[in-house]
Amino acid sequence: MAREIKYYIVAANALPEIFVKVAEAKRMMQTGEADTVGAATKMVGISRSAFYKYKDAVQPFNDMKAEHIITFYCMLKDNTGVLSGVLSVFATSGANILTINQSIPTNGCAAVTISAETSELKESLEQLMADVSALNGVVRVEVLAG
Repeated sequence: MAREIKYYIVAANALPEIFVKVAEAKRMMQTGEADTVGAATKMVGISRSAFYKYKDAVQPFNDMKAEHIITFYCMLKDNTGVLSGVLSVFATSGANILTINQSIPTNGCAAVTISAETSELKESLEQLMADVSALNGVVRVEVLAG
């Protein structure tokens, strides 16, 4: 049984310094201030191993809301209507879907990425993800980029 992932919003000054530095290194790479992980980690003063250990777990909340375009990754069972149900939840929440990419199903599941403009969301991002996760046939949903 998979362990449920929980998300928390925590003030940066309450976090261990390593998390803030990992977020800064990621930002530097996204903006082009650093070309490589090695350069970014050196600039913020952390090891590459620390960066790789936490890079997938640290995501600045402000960046996700400032852009208003978020890419979601979903793993869906290959059953009739599952993708339609996911898209319905997005529409109901006020998200404007920009792109949908679906892989060919293998082993009964298909990977789907959905990019959506979220400035008109009627609920929190966390609630949107919870609503999608609750659908029958949704194996996993996470924010891929934002």
